[in-house]
Amino acid sequence: MSRPNYLIRVADDFLSLVFPRICQSCGDLLVQNEKVICLTCLADMPFTDYHLERENNLEKELWGRCYVEKAASMCYYRRGSKIQRLVHRLKYYGIKEIGIYLGEYYGRILNNTGFLDNIDLIIPVPLHPSKLRKRGFNQSLVISSGISEATGIDLAGDILKRSLRSSTQTRKSRVERWENVEGIFEIADGSGIKHKHLLLVDDVITTGSTVEACVLALTKIEGVRVSVISIATAVQ
Repeated sequence: MSRPNYLIRVADDFLSLVFPRICQSCGDLLVQNEKVICLTCLADMPFTDYHLERENNLEKELWGRCYVEKAASMCYYRRGSKIQRLVHRLKYYGIKEIGIYLGEYYGRILNNTGFLDNIDLIIPVPLHPSKLRKRGFNQSLVISSGISEATGIDLAGDILKRSLRSSTQTRKSRVERWENVEGIFEIADGSGIKHKHLLLVDDVITTGSTVEACVLALTKIEGVRVSVISIATAVQ
């Protein structure tokens, strides 16, 4: 081992003693080469493998509502699951490194399997400005930055805007959810996305109403095609 690498390892071990690195899912100490989430928790994630399956259940959920080239989600969103805990800690505790890590992790998977072939630009689902001020960040933008870092695909976080604030989607029926988000998204400047294939990124997809509203806004621009991904989905 070269001396510089040895010194880096010694410094890393010392910092781990002073500031222990823990898994953001289970709370156990991370070992060397583990980052944010331990390998045990990663292996226990409820992966969907939707990126390998055309006409998967997430794509079918959007049929007849909006046209997407393809759709995939990394994990099933189940109550009490590790992915639910991770998303919760990202959104409500502001641990952005979770979103970056999950974005990078899923981005590499999608890149290596060809799912992202021909994607021109990454577009995160936006938050309303009032919610953005309250939370301090957009979790979908954080995830998107991880995907962009892992894949080299450019990220545009200022094209799709949320013009109206919707109420919580909890306990709403599908029709009520759609009525709650209808017309709340608009395009700030569509000139840069004409004839481009966009990757719309959300943190969690439940009924797909928010994604549907985003896709309908984006596809008003000439020649735009949209594919959709999320870190988790309730669609099974």
